Amino acid sequence: MTLRIANCSGFFGDRLSAAREMVEGGPIDVLTGDWLAELTMLILAGNRLKGRPGYAPTFLRQLEDVLGPCLDRGIKIVSNAGGLDPAGCAEAVHELAGRLGLSPNVAYVTGDDLTGRPLDLINADTGERLDATPLTANAYLGGRPIATALSAGADVVVTGRVTDAALVTGPGMWRYGWGPGDLDALAGSVVAGHVIECGCQATGGNYAFFQEVPDLARCGFPIAELRADGSAVITKHPGTGGLVSIGTVTAQLVYEIGGPRYPGPDVVARFDTITLSQEGPDRVLVSGVRGEPPPDTLKVAVNYLAGYRNTMTLVLTGLDVEAKARVAEEAIWARVPRESFDQVDVTLTGGGLLRITVMDADRHKAGRAFSSAVVETGLSSYPGFHGLTPPGDASPYGVYWPVLVPAAEIRPRVFLNGDEVPHEASRAAPPAGSLPAPARSEVTSIGGPVVRAPLGRIAGARSGDKGGNANLGVWADTAGRYGWLAAHLTIAKLQELLPDLAPYRIERFELPNILALNFVVHGLLGRGVAASPRMDPQAKALGEELRAQLTDIPAELLPDA
Repeated sequence: MTLRIANCSGFFGDRLSAAREMVEGGPIDVLTGDWLAELTMLILAGNRLKGRPGYAPTFLRQLEDVLGPCLDRGIKIVSNAGGLDPAGCAEAVHELAGRLGLSPNVAYVTGDDLTGRPLDLINADTGERLDATPLTANAYLGGRPIATALSAGADVVVTGRVTDAALVTGPGMWRYGWGPGDLDALAGSVVAGHVIECGCQATGGNYAFFQEVPDLARCGFPIAELRADGSAVITKHPGTGGLVSIGTVTAQLVYEIGGPRYPGPDVVARFDTITLSQEGPDRVLVSGVRGEPPPDTLKVAVNYLAGYRNTMTLVLTGLDVEAKARVAEEAIWARVPRESFDQVDVTLTGGGLLRITVMDADRHKAGRAFSSAVVETGLSSYPGFHGLTPPGDASPYGVYWPVLVPAAEIRPRVFLNGDEVPHEASRAAPPAGSLPAPARSEVTSIGGPVVRAPLGRIAGARSGDKGGNANLGVWADTAGRYGWLAAHLTIAKLQELLPDLAPYRIERFELPNILALNFVVHGLLGRGVAASPRMDPQAKALGEELRAQLTDIPAELLPDA
């Protein structure tokens, strides 16, 4: 017997038809969706300041298509779309249901919102102390309150800030009765939740070897067939596009992680214990996951308004591109001195784009005073001058600031149809023994001729953001290729292949059980996605940049060797 948990959203803005596709495409027991990236909380805060809802309204649009069929078939709906206002979102669900002539039991979870409470605002990544006033502060809750809501009879559960994996772990606790001590089962559900939380990224979306993925344009969303021991088969509905393979699952496993220990409110999942096996077409079994007690702290996502920013992009063509960029800058800074701004970022891309971003507490200074000055250089600058951005005003930007709070101080609350449901927070006691330390890779020395070729010919990669840090996961498909990769792709080699990473502190982690390495590049994204001046502020392209770099690869490891 399994619990079939389907995902229908990987971010705020994902495919609106996905909920209907998952309900109509085959049998499922739980429909989940993830709306809350780190950036989304800041977006919702901005919406709320403008008088708009503090939750994700696209959730209601999807729910309109499927609420009736889900109630008819007993499909539970669990979503974090409540954002900054889960109570308001639950009320909107009741209003929608009333218009549809339906009467679901709707629960919502609170307790994550710590805005206005005294917090120790030391950045969990950098150790810096924040001296600004938080706009939002939300703790990452776990799956236990979701399980309480489902046990109380909820048909729809709406949460605020919970971990992405909690949307799977909570239903697992409800169905299988896992207690705080069932660490391995909890850890397995966390891994399953991590795999399906980003929607089609588990079924071939954004996959390094995208040529292998059939009908990607109609990629199906993922399903986790969760078992009582925490193992799960990752699959998708038959007849949909996409691919579920060990490769696509591995790609998602190494997305936005740190070391082998993956901490959460319910359990620490040991990613170095995961076993993957292909059970059949589009069916990958994830098993063997071990768990450790959760830390005694919870992460809190703090956002604050940091000032205003503006970006102008100029196109440089023809000869002497670097000299033209210098002329362009000299002309601009002669009109608006560079040192007059709080922060300036100038990037010249290999494609001949000159991006100049200014940030300042003064909106006027970063606004048209800057952008108009750039345009004014149009007839007194480099030959071929033209831009991609018209003069415009500055826009406010926020900063994501992760902090930690004692878990014992957080009290989640659960409400069903407006009435509070008793909920007891409980945590696992430390086990008598401890799990072994993460394993080290076996280094493989391969002799013979080498060929200078792109690293991506034998390795996949996926990258993403974690606050101001970037994550870069790299994996191989055979033990031989991985052994060479683990020996070859050191931190020094990574910085040699991607020189722009040289100034940053980099951590390297080995996951030999899934033939993968993970790198964490600290500070690459500055103050986080919303404040990063990079063209790729979420580091989504970092993995593909690495795969394109030439390096000496043993000829026998290359395809068709």
